[in-house]
Amino acid sequence: MVSKINFIPQPLKPVKPVQSTATVAKAKAATFAEILNTQTQKQGEVKLSAHAQKRLAQREIVLGAAEMAKISQALQLADAKGAKDSLLIYGDLALVASVKNKTVITAIDGQKMQEYVFTNIDSAVFIK
Repeated sequence: MVSKINFIPQPLKPVKPVQSTATVAKAKAATFAEILNTQTQKQGEVKLSAHAQKRLAQREIVLGAAEMAKISQALQLADAKGAKDSLLIYGDLALVASVKNKTVITAIDGQKMQEYVFTNIDSAVFIK
């Protein structure tokens, strides 16, 4: 004999509402705005080339946030004057930097600076 199975309907579980395209667009726009803001902030940062990092490490020179901010300001001044590659004199430290790329290319300390010839620069900035 075949038994009958009684089907008892169960209540439906609530389903999360589907986001409207406007909500999704707002979320994407906020994310894009955040990314754009982050990239804009990064563009203002000064980078150190691998060569400059090596030279600074060899000479045991550490550039903190305050020093990097001053170097960034110096590069902004050089950029405002149309400079391409600049010599930045910061105390007894000389830095050669690409103004356009905001990248320090090399670093020379006081002792070596007296014996050094700087080439391929079009400007010099003294940092206070």
